[in-house]
Amino acid sequence: MPALPPRLCSCGNIVPSGERCACQIVTDRARKARHDRNRPNARQRGYTRQWEQARAEFLRIYPYCAMCGAPASLVDHITPHRGDQRIFWDKTNWQPLCTPCHSRHKQRQERGQVQP
Repeated sequence: MPALPPRLCSCGNIVPSGERCACQIVTDRARKARHDRNRPNARQRGYTRQWEQARAEFLRIYPYCAMCGAPASLVDHITPHRGDQRIFWDKTNWQPLCTPCHSRHKQRQERGQVQP
């Protein structure tokens, strides 16, 4: 397969195909840092000891990833709860996922970047 040519970044740097410019990396880090400063910590978002116990029990019942079938390590909220405790504790809104599926597929879905 032929390699794609390098591209010109908006900052003026020439960037090899498939790589990101240093200016993009710096911009992303700054954006994520701004977001994290305003985001409540995990406990404030509802991930308490009670959640850890419910999560462990759910993973005992459903041990495999709903997307790929690998061993699940996370319980994902199908519909993001955004702090709503009713949605947070609704077990019909939970699904078991492995870390790669949660990190890749699920995050893209939530940002509206994946076609089902």
